[in-house]
Amino acid sequence: MTDAALIAQTYVATWNETDPARRAAMLAEHWAGDARYLDPLMSGIGHVEIGALIAAAQQRFPGFRFALHGKADGHNDRVRFSWSLAPAGSDPVVIGTDFVELAADGRIRSVTGFLDRVPAGV
Repeated sequence: MTDAALIAQTYVATWNETDPARRAAMLAEHWAGDARYLDPLMSGIGHVEIGALIAAAQQRFPGFRFALHGKADGHNDRVRFSWSLAPAGSDPVVIGTDFVELAADGRIRSVTGFLDRVPAGV
């Protein structure tokens, strides 16, 4: 079992990376090439689509940052953690929980996200 905290930290760092080239490198290093992402608002398959989803979230919430919300845990090839999204120094606007499945090489194979708290209109 790969370190759940490390998986969660690199995941959040990828969502916070605003430079497209660095984000693409992070996706290549930490996500399987055919990785899948699914939440109630969006979905994507592969590095290019997932990178575009991250860019769209950053465009929708400029200046906001993702942060871990609580402690990550995991077993076997699964990791679970919660996160928050907020402007710097402010209370979270969105809180979610993601369930990650890892590939045999330890990279992210799939993510299923749930939105625990979302403001109206999002």
